[in-house]
Amino acid sequence: MAVFDQSQKICIPCKIYDLGLIDYNQAYRRQKQALSGVISGGENVLFLCEHPAVFTLGRLDKKDNFSCSLREIEKKNIPVVPIDRGGKITFHGQGQLLVYPIFDLNCFGKDLKFFMHQMEEVLIDFLQEFGIVANRVPGHTGAWVKDKKIASIGIGVRKWVSYHGLAVNLNTNLDSFRMIKPCGLNVEMTSLEKQLGYKINMPQAKQKMIRCFQKIFCLGIEE
Repeated sequence: MAVFDQSQKICIPCKIYDLGLIDYNQAYRRQKQALSGVISGGENVLFLCEHPAVFTLGRLDKKDNFSCSLREIEKKNIPVVPIDRGGKITFHGQGQLLVYPIFDLNCFGKDLKFFMHQMEEVLIDFLQEFGIVANRVPGHTGAWVKDKKIASIGIGVRKWVSYHGLAVNLNTNLDSFRMIKPCGLNVEMTSLEKQLGYKINMPQAKQKMIRCFQKIFCLGIEE
């Protein structure tokens, strides 16, 4: 694979898969399969999808970031899934766009800090496509609209290949976020729908997201 070079803008091959609405664990299995393929020298992979409602706990979470009892969570019939990404707890649900880049980081300078910065840049560019000005908050990953969080990032890395990724709230029901401290923070979540006052077209949003990844990571997309 070619080595990432910002000045020369080398195009890095990447396969893209739209998984649609898919159970979290099924999507995770797809990630692990792709992860093995990239580690073995295969091309980078980008997954886009939505999940039915689920809470996921990153490696740093000790189940102390719920704002309600686990019994209340059970009544809502929302699974709680411990996973092997960084960070703490978050919520995924329909109307939220999930993007999982299975990327060989040797192609991108083998620099985790730079990779996370570029992931945030994707989010900022994506939101700008809708006329939303997003910003970074020092010490916290993701994208923010003023003091509200609109998108989160949490990754895992194995043998310098990334997995897991980012989640941006398009038409997400934000009520479930009130049952937790998202990413361990006392923060209010927002969405594109809430900011703009209308529902976002998911297929169109996916195409915008693909273009943003293509631009920021200099990808040669193979569908």
